[in-house]
Amino acid sequence: MVKRVVILGPESTGKSTLCRMLAEHFKTLWCPEYAREYLELHGTAYQFEDLLKIAKGQQVLESGFLEQLMKEKSGDKREKSNSLLFVDTDQYVMKVWCEYVFGDCHTWILRQIASSSGALYLLCKPDLPWVADHLREYPDEKPRQELYHMYRDLLIHQTVPWLEISGNYEERFQMASKAVEVL
Repeated sequence: MVKRVVILGPESTGKSTLCRMLAEHFKTLWCPEYAREYLELHGTAYQFEDLLKIAKGQQVLESGFLEQLMKEKSGDKREKSNSLLFVDTDQYVMKVWCEYVFGDCHTWILRQIASSSGALYLLCKPDLPWVADHLREYPDEKPRQELYHMYRDLLIHQTVPWLEISGNYEERFQMASKAVEVL
């Protein structure tokens, strides 16, 4: 069985960097955030319905990485049972994004959340300096904190273990890798 380690948090909190570092360290794969690909292709003037397309695209992308990982590990049952997949965002991110921007969430996203979970969630605190990016929307501290607290509230009210990740990139990696080793 593949254990999903999902990295969540507001924009510019080091999620992708942390995923890459962890996947390299644990010699496995990581699934990037599909929203970046979608927004690069369709532009940043998205509507509520676009978020459902992005959510479904994220699901398909992650399924592809899970399938690839299972194929790579299929020769050794012991190794297969201990496989890890690091995921840069999941349906919780889509829920927060829908609610923060549009005040509503697609039922499909809520159903996905109810039917799947990670083995561990890592919540990146917005204590890294903001890095500008043409796809990022919220450089100000207030929205970053609001989004962080929305993610935190979601994690508090679910049953999968989670850990807050903070500090510089190396400190984040050290905290996260120790938590993953416990798995």
